[in-house]
Amino acid sequence: MLLSSPYSICHLVISASLRVSTSARNGGLHSGAVESGGLSFRSDLVRGVQRRKWATEQRDAAVVWRWGSDGAVVYSYGGWGTDGAMGLQRFVPGRAVAEKSMIWHPYLRDSMSPWGNRTEMMQETLFKASMKHAFVILISLILLSDSNPFLLLSAGAKSDHEQCKAWLVQSIPTDMPDLSHVPGVLATGDVFRWLAGNSSHKLDIMAQYWQLIAHPDDTRSGDYGYSKESMQKFGSGDGFSVYKSIEDAADRDVNIRLLQHSGVYPDYTEEPSKLASGRDNVKNVTLLISDWFESGVLHAKVWISDSRDVYIGSANNDWKSLTQVKELGIYLVDCPMIARKVERFYNNLWELGSLNYSAYTTKIWDQQWQISRTVPCWSHFIPSKGRCRSPLPHYVEVPHTSGYPMLTDPSTFQISIQTPGLNYSNAQPLLSYLSFAPPELLFGKYQTDEQAWIETIKSVKTGETVRISTMDWLGQSEYSEQTVYWSSLSTAISEVIFSKQAKVKILVAYWAHFISNTDQYLKSLLYSNNLCSSSPDNNCSGKIEIKYYMVPGFNSTGPAISNGSSTGYTYPGFTRVNHGKYAVSDKRAHIGTSNLMWDYFYATVGVSFGTYNPAIVLQLQQIFDADWDSPYAVPVEPLQDGHAFSS
Repeated sequence: MLLSSPYSICHLVISASLRVSTSARNGGLHSGAVESGGLSFRSDLVRGVQRRKWATEQRDAAVVWRWGSDGAVVYSYGGWGTDGAMGLQRFVPGRAVAEKSMIWHPYLRDSMSPWGNRTEMMQETLFKASMKHAFVILISLILLSDSNPFLLLSAGAKSDHEQCKAWLVQSIPTDMPDLSHVPGVLATGDVFRWLAGNSSHKLDIMAQYWQLIAHPDDTRSGDYGYSKESMQKFGSGDGFSVYKSIEDAADRDVNIRLLQHSGVYPDYTEEPSKLASGRDNVKNVTLLISDWFESGVLHAKVWISDSRDVYIGSANNDWKSLTQVKELGIYLVDCPMIARKVERFYNNLWELGSLNYSAYTTKIWDQQWQISRTVPCWSHFIPSKGRCRSPLPHYVEVPHTSGYPMLTDPSTFQISIQTPGLNYSNAQPLLSYLSFAPPELLFGKYQTDEQAWIETIKSVKTGETVRISTMDWLGQSEYSEQTVYWSSLSTAISEVIFSKQAKVKILVAYWAHFISNTDQYLKSLLYSNNLCSSSPDNNCSGKIEIKYYMVPGFNSTGPAISNGSSTGYTYPGFTRVNHGKYAVSDKRAHIGTSNLMWDYFYATVGVSFGTYNPAIVLQLQQIFDADWDSPYAVPVEPLQDGHAFSS
């Protein structure tokens, strides 16, 4: 929609997408002036500092728009720059006239940078105004470029020709100087701010718990007693800025849904409840999965912006997840097909939160897992004649089976995904998928999360390597009333070692809250090496290697002061741990939210994204190898050789 006579429009609410094309002049960066209703202002490019010292080279440009607190339009320039401290390519914003946070996207590109094509230098920002009185708005844009200036205001969704793009996302704890840098990976805090900041009409967030705002003055908090300087060093401000970006989205009248478990001590649901308080456009639901499955939590961590952009990964809405816990996720941009599928799962959970669980649950004897447990009454662990009608979308029936067997043809999708972080372009659609847990929340013909993990392991080619990273690994349940023995993943690993001569590398977190019997299970898994070579007739050359990942300082976490005395701890509580959950073979990448034990696949909410995209596979391998080869990874010792006899 081209606005030729804006003076004739009154009571105008603009919800538009502003596309700005720039040339390569001055490295693609320009300054300009904008007039609005007789108000004029100017924003000049600032090359300088944001949290760290930045190099002056900035090649890709963005024009950033938003509404200031006084109702005036505020704009700024920014671009990609090199982090002088770490050598990373990251977005450097210009300085806006007003002080509030700006809105930008991370995928502006330049042929000289790892982010793509100079000719594609465009920034799309959506802005929305709600006015008490009639306003007359005139917006004109002046670009100091080689082409004639123009202004395009389109009131609608992004154009159809934009391609799905993906970045891997990490949180790397402070004080890990010996961890090798993997280029082209985004920071979790930046991605969360982008998702909130670029939302124009809708933002859905799902997390186990919220602690974005640090509480060093709260005696109940694991942050208690640390000085302001220490908290700054820990990076606690990142969490506050993410919280403010969500708050700013709410103030822009973006419709926001917040879905979480009951939270953790001492905050519980305080932050999402505060965001929803007094705002009709913000809805907040607490979903207790344990009401439906006896144990388990809502454990998935998902952000969906405008039904187009998605984050799936391991990071909770916690400041520590941004700077003190090692996290791994994927950021999908301009991927409405994927976003709508994840959104459907979100909607199902939202619906679950409104139902009376006592009317939809029943106690059964689970023939597969040999325990008595509570499940939703539509569960396929119940014989078909005894099931209720599910209030959620239909899931495929598998006749003559009990439970949720592996599907031979689960729902997948062919999609072309660009990977600007690796400067890799491939227009060929490649197979990708989503998987979910627990199985009772499946819809259509999607696979269970357990099946997706198993098939990622089994996707390895003969003689190649599978890499697995998780916080917890346990061949049993941990939280169910009756203990379940669970060998699904260890069996898959042993199978590819024997039949495909594959090598399997596993990273398991070792931290302050390490599960005590983990070591025995890992050692028993390592015993597959002995079995593999137990007979020359086996012709078995596969191998399992397992390492503990020890983030430095893992054994010195907790409040700085307790009961009035210094504790001697160096870092806040529940930090310094490798929390990512993913697997990658030589051809398939799987990025999830579930730890590797029975509870997370059968009684806990989880979401995973997987793909055969070679660039994502390669970069995920690089991330794993950087961890594996670092001094923070320590080999797990195998069982001592020996034999037991009985008569």
